Amino acid sequence: MDERKPRFASLSGLDVNRVYSPDDLKDWSPRAALGSPGEFPYTRGVYPTMYRGRLWTMRQFAGFGSADDTNRRFKYLLRHGQTGLSVAFDMPTLMGMDADDPRAHGEVGHCGVAISSLADMERLFDGIRLDQVTTSMTINGPAAVIFAMYLAVAEKQGIPFERLGGTLQNDILKEYIAQKEWLFPPEPSLRLIIDTIEYCAARVPKWHPISISGYHIREAGSTAVQELAFTLYDGLTYVGAAVKAGLPVDSFAPQLSFFFNAHNDLFEEAAKFRAARRLWAREMERRYHPKDPRSLQLRSHAQTAGCSLTAQQPLNNVVRTTVQALAAVLGGAQSLHTNSMDETLALPTEEAVKLALRTQQVIAHESGVPDTVDPLGGSYYVESLTNRLEEAALDYFRQLDDMGGMVNAIERGFPQREILDASQRYQRDVERGERTIVGISDYREEEQRPLSTLKIGPEVEREQVRRLSDLRKSRDPFKMAGTVEALQEAASCGENVMPYLIEAVKARASLGEICGALKEVLGVYREPVVL
Repeated sequence: MDERKPRFASLSGLDVNRVYSPDDLKDWSPRAALGSPGEFPYTRGVYPTMYRGRLWTMRQFAGFGSADDTNRRFKYLLRHGQTGLSVAFDMPTLMGMDADDPRAHGEVGHCGVAISSLADMERLFDGIRLDQVTTSMTINGPAAVIFAMYLAVAEKQGIPFERLGGTLQNDILKEYIAQKEWLFPPEPSLRLIIDTIEYCAARVPKWHPISISGYHIREAGSTAVQELAFTLYDGLTYVGAAVKAGLPVDSFAPQLSFFFNAHNDLFEEAAKFRAARRLWAREMERRYHPKDPRSLQLRSHAQTAGCSLTAQQPLNNVVRTTVQALAAVLGGAQSLHTNSMDETLALPTEEAVKLALRTQQVIAHESGVPDTVDPLGGSYYVESLTNRLEEAALDYFRQLDDMGGMVNAIERGFPQREILDASQRYQRDVERGERTIVGISDYREEEQRPLSTLKIGPEVEREQVRRLSDLRKSRDPFKMAGTVEALQEAASCGENVMPYLIEAVKARASLGEICGALKEVLGVYREPVVL
């Protein structure tokens, strides 16, 4: 018999009572804390009808091998009912490198699609009208360059920018905190982000120029409280930088979006989304006083927790993903990606990714969960969790304010250290038997049936390098060099670089060439040592 005592605590370590009652909400005002859906402070949802009016956008993160490989996966997903595209890029692309960079060897096409030039982007969306889909692109350091390629593809398709819908992740602060895929120092990186925000506000009004991302903060080992606090504070930092640059808050704030992790603790995760909306609305109103109510609304994409998936007993991942997807829907997300059961082993197979999509469709059409807005609203437990998550996040806000903001805190290693401590506490709990991971710490099996996995062969890299070589031979070198020089001049004198980036990619400058030229002007970043 197992003598261990279970820990009654959420994944964030918040104590969980045996039962909840009105006593846990003694000083709580439903009118002030909840309101109605679509009304301040948006605890119950940003739209009055929520999923009764429109279901969340169903996305599957897709990207592997060549642009042609991923194009075929996109079309497969669209045929099976996906309603939005979500692009995963390989590591060289994420780091602003070309496929023929020596540092890219062995990584081309392995964790996402390889994009080295506009020609690759054109092949990626071949046969897909960009005004008939919404596209999310998960890239940060070189995000402005990739966005310029996307806009150039739309221009070639004859689509006005005003008709494009989608999201650019473009969140560099969480890179310094968690994911570590940066190119430039914080201040010039913020400038590039403000350039994309300003350009979208003027030219691409349906596009979200930044998706402020807690997902990677959580994947790095943070608690739900830390994910909530650091993500929203990053968002406030971007708003402050844009306002300081002279942009009226209402000109861009309605285009901001957020990206959260949906983890295993069903009720804590649902409460996290509710707390996020309320906290964002209150802090935006207090700090920036927008007049447009849309500037107070937190719209969010969610992805189920990749870090929760296990290589052992991978079929268990289907159950984990279902619980996590349900948490995101109960919490009121506007867009959702469900991980495939085999992603901890390799890139997902077609069958696995179809099952992940079907998981969303079953929740949408068979569970009854979308039939009413905020079905957990009023629960003593959920409302108490929502309040406590908000209060704990505000404690972090006060600490970050005292440090002079997030950039200073990053330079001091504060959020990095907090996440490191949280991840170590969690691992110790697992090793001591105080937390159970099914199939890992308990209910293990000696023999497992292997799953078939998707493999990327060396021919992908060879072909990508060949295409890039052909591009360099066929382009006009003087035109290309002129556009890159103009880009450097714009970056050095503080002009908005987006128009110059579009011209550079149209002149067939490669991703690595453009990022290299910008590094000459903006510099490179060296991370401080965190002990």
